[in-house]
Amino acid sequence: MKHPSHRALIVVDVQNDFCEGGSLAVRGGAAVAGAVTTLMDEYPMVVATRDYHIDPGDHFSETPDFVDSWPPHCVVHTDGVGFHPKVDVDRFAEVFSKGAYSAAYSGFEGATAEGVGLAQWLREHHITDVDVVGLAADYCVAATALDAVDAGFKARVLLNYTAAISPTTWAQAEERFREVGVQVDGDLLYTGSPVE
Repeated sequence: MKHPSHRALIVVDVQNDFCEGGSLAVRGGAAVAGAVTTLMDEYPMVVATRDYHIDPGDHFSETPDFVDSWPPHCVVHTDGVGFHPKVDVDRFAEVFSKGAYSAAYSGFEGATAEGVGLAQWLREHHITDVDVVGLAADYCVAATALDAVDAGFKARVLLNYTAAISPTTWAQAEERFREVGVQVDGDLLYTGSPVE
């Protein structure tokens, strides 16, 4: 089923370091990558976000707490920053890079190579509704969906195309979704696994 032209798909951070074998792997990351690719043809507009870290300060730690600090990941000029090979990158109309010198969980903190932010880009392409998928549901997917609503878009998270790190943080994200009106659809592919 083809979606109307005012709805876009935002693919969040389906990168090698967030999939099995990466430095900050989410269990089910590769499955999410494959599932997301099957979804793309249903949308007239598909964009992607990516962590693109150079020196994000306290976001990286050798002794991470896995809440505010994390092992180094998605560092520019490493394999980990690349999109997972199951992802059809040719379908991306644009890629928004985030977090060069900060944590930057939300795709709305990202920009194109020309410096255009996600919200501005979506408005310029007459997008009013976004479906958000990718990794991880309780962090960057949640932050992107919440910021979408804050920016004036209608947002929906398609759970069949994402995975969460922790049941606790996923429950917190769901509560925030209810508070601000982010819709959810389906069931998470994976949740409750430790960060590997």
